[in-house]
Amino acid sequence: MNKDTIEGNWKELKGRVKEHWGKLTDDRLDEIAGRQDQLAGEIQQAYGISREEAEKQVREFEKASKH
Repeated sequence: MNKDTIEGNWKELKGRVKEHWGKLTDDRLDEIAGRQDQLAGEIQQAYGISREEAEKQVREFEKASKH
C-alpha cells in the first residue's frame, strides 16, 4: 500500500488505525487525513516512542492492511 492509497482510502482505514493505536483521537485522525508522516508523528507523541519506531509501526500496519 503506498502513500496515495492510504490517503485515498483513509475513511476506510481510519477505524482500523483507531483500533490499532487507540490513544489517537478521532479529531487528530481527521486532521492526519491519511498522511503517513503526520500519522507517525502522532504515534510517536502519543506513545512516547522514537520517530523510527513510529515509522516502523506505520509500515507494518500498511503491510498488514494489504491482506
